[in-house]
Amino acid sequence: MITLYTFPHSRSLRAAWTLEELGLEYQCQHVALDKGEGQTAEHLARHPDGKVPVIEDGELTLFESAPICRYLAEQYGDGTLLPSDPAARAQVDQWLSFIVTEIEQPLWNQAKHKFALPENKRVTAVLPTCAWEFQRALSALERRYNGQENLVGNTFTLADLFLAHTLSWAISMKHRLPEPLVVYRERHIRRPAMAKAIEKEQAAAKG
Repeated sequence: MITLYTFPHSRSLRAAWTLEELGLEYQCQHVALDKGEGQTAEHLARHPDGKVPVIEDGELTLFESAPICRYLAEQYGDGTLLPSDPAARAQVDQWLSFIVTEIEQPLWNQAKHKFALPENKRVTAVLPTCAWEFQRALSALERRYNGQENLVGNTFTLADLFLAHTLSWAISMKHRLPEPLVVYRERHIRRPAMAKAIEKEQAAAKG
């Protein structure tokens, strides 16, 4: 049985969504990061920075959402979420890298300096730069995204899962998206697996 360590409204949703898309059985284990549970010796043994997501699959322990989701798709997906064709797979990896390093990065930086960091470590002066960086990355995305249903090929992949999740973060932070990307996001977050993943994380949080 796979165990997924989660906290609602975090990157752990990507792993839960992946597990649901693949139809895998798993246990969702809530880590109360807001109560310091991430910094316990037990959780630090799973994740050296005390964060989520983490998965345990047999003797394997993995942290960070991108490698977790790639592992799950490669190990259990049989071409689902991660194409078997090397060129298409490289394109998915290309987008995963771009999403995490270019689109998500300024959003997370914004979040850190608004609420995630201790108050005495926040620098509100960086917020306009974060907004500028995000819009710059969005413009780069638009140069390749022309309203197609999926980023790579004709099927839903991890690239779409990560982008839809990251665009949801952007909307929650009051960023305006171009209409084609609004439609793209809404289409993908309506997938049944996404709803199941949210429900499972929330149920684990309630105990």
